[in-house]
Amino acid sequence: MLADSEAINLRVAAQTQIAHDRGMSEVRFHIRPGRDRIAFRQCDGAGPVWVFLPGYMSDMTGSKAAALFARACATGRACLLLDYSGCGESDGVFADSTLSRWRDDVVALIEAQSAGPVVLVGSSMGGWLMLLVALALVERNGPERIAGLVGIAAAPDFTDWGYDERQKATLAAGETVYEDNPYGSSPTPTHAGLWADGQANLLLSADIPLACPVRLIHGQRDRDVPFETSLRLAAVVHSADVQVTLVKDGDHRLSRDTDIALLLRTVEAL
Repeated sequence: MLADSEAINLRVAAQTQIAHDRGMSEVRFHIRPGRDRIAFRQCDGAGPVWVFLPGYMSDMTGSKAAALFARACATGRACLLLDYSGCGESDGVFADSTLSRWRDDVVALIEAQSAGPVVLVGSSMGGWLMLLVALALVERNGPERIAGLVGIAAAPDFTDWGYDERQKATLAAGETVYEDNPYGSSPTPTHAGLWADGQANLLLSADIPLACPVRLIHGQRDRDVPFETSLRLAAVVHSADVQVTLVKDGDHRLSRDTDIALLLRTVEAL
């Protein structure tokens, strides 16, 4: 018999090929007058629609997004991937981006491409954006619009707890902070506008009025986002249907074969 990880690789690869063969992976663009074009990929199928929200400076080509899209296409489920403005194949300048702008772009894309419930899947910063998008959709369309939330190393409020006082003073003065990037050769920038907007959208200090099922997956060896952040989020979200899964040897990315298998099981269970 194949090892579990090898079997997972073969299954995901086969599902990705099916998605390609069906012609469902071409990039399209959501266009609004006076706004950046937002690149997206869509797989039509049964709902709720799975919507993947990437992490900071990431895009829809990542392994978790690709695996989710492949599984959806292979099993007849609806799925929506996107690049935030200033990221990936979308238009815009990253330095001009903010959480509020990305939230509004995601909401507009969801409302344009789907009419029914969605399951929002947010990775790292995408886990913060997932909450902001859900709150906006509930306010605009009612609670039935959100079928569930799945956070992967969710990082709400990272502009608050993720920087020391010296860095915050630099950002408050309108300057950019650069940090070492463990995932690439170039340093990771945080621009003052994004930081200030994040500080205006903090969520963990009060009740988050979302009543949908919430699933949070977090690695206990995450060096970027402490796993306690998911526990804090579980405590303040209003829903009673909240489950936190801690992966003892999991890192921040949670992109190993077993991690992706856990993600797929979690989303499918909703």
